[in-house]
Amino acid sequence: MDFEKLLNFLEELKLNNNKAWFDANRLRYSRLRSDWLDFVQEVINRVSVFDSTLKYLEPKQCIFRLNRDIRFSNDKTPYKTNFGMSLSKYGKKDNFCGYYLHIEPNNSFVAGGCYMPDAMLLAAIRQEIDYNANQFTSIVKDKKFIKTFGNISGEKLQRPPKGYDASNPMIEFLKLKSFLAEKELSNDEVKDKKILTNLQTHFQIMYPLNKFLYQANG
Repeated sequence: MDFEKLLNFLEELKLNNNKAWFDANRLRYSRLRSDWLDFVQEVINRVSVFDSTLKYLEPKQCIFRLNRDIRFSNDKTPYKTNFGMSLSKYGKKDNFCGYYLHIEPNNSFVAGGCYMPDAMLLAAIRQEIDYNANQFTSIVKDKKFIKTFGNISGEKLQRPPKGYDASNPMIEFLKLKSFLAEKELSNDEVKDKKILTNLQTHFQIMYPLNKFLYQANG
């Protein structure tokens, strides 16, 4: 995958977000999309070595359409200006937890964990954190995790959730409404020839968090 060509294409698309430009550059897009599918397959191959839930994923299950849904949006530009990949047990349709890669000029990042789970799942995750505090702490306070992602992030309640006391030693984690590990990627990091190896490392560090969250859903 030539990420320099991809970043250039996305930068030009951002400046020319219209059907006429896209039609004139459709062949470029088709080639980049084909290379992107190959790249996603390689990521699946590498990550499924340590996370077997991804073993049978196919790349088309994990990537997003470039066309935007503009029916209910004030922004009527027809195309997204990023390429995205979401790896989880059921591909991009699985809203639970997994591994995400977002490629966009000057705004690329990797992420994982669980984003805005529904009330039932959120309650289960909070219970799992409360019951297995030592296990959860060992994951999010791991030196490699902190060096790569910093602190676990996500929107947070102002007050303790119902059923939990403010004195609970895990209360700041229990206030979270999402449980995310995120790392920004510079354009140079995206274009680095070692990006596959680096992604594999990032996702492997992320894996214990995802495994814990799946445990809560078990």
